[in-house]
Amino acid sequence: MSHPKYILKSTADEKFHFNLTAKNGQVILSSQTYTSKSNAVNGIISVQINSSYEDHFVKGMSTNGQHYFNLKANNGQVIGTSEMYTTKEARDNGIESVKENGYTREIEDKTLMDVNE
Repeated sequence: MSHPKYILKSTADEKFHFNLTAKNGQVILSSQTYTSKSNAVNGIISVQINSSYEDHFVKGMSTNGQHYFNLKANNGQVIGTSEMYTTKEARDNGIESVKENGYTREIEDKTLMDVNE
């Protein structure tokens, strides 16, 4: 079994995003795309801070009936979005997993690998 971590990646158009993974390696939260690496790192710090606040999680339902959630910062900006879940219970378990794992300080920086691939 692995441990929770943030995986920081770059895109082909030189932008950045991150995923938070749980202890089992599953992605539990994905960020928006940022124009700079430093902004993406600031997004990670924001998740570390805000993931402990229940009222920062906003539950939603997609047009096809799938459940998801967003994690918002104090200013109301979305800093991360979950995957789609088939049930409310699964979505709520996802929220609990972000609350449990969001504190992690481990960041796997794959931006250099992505650039060279």
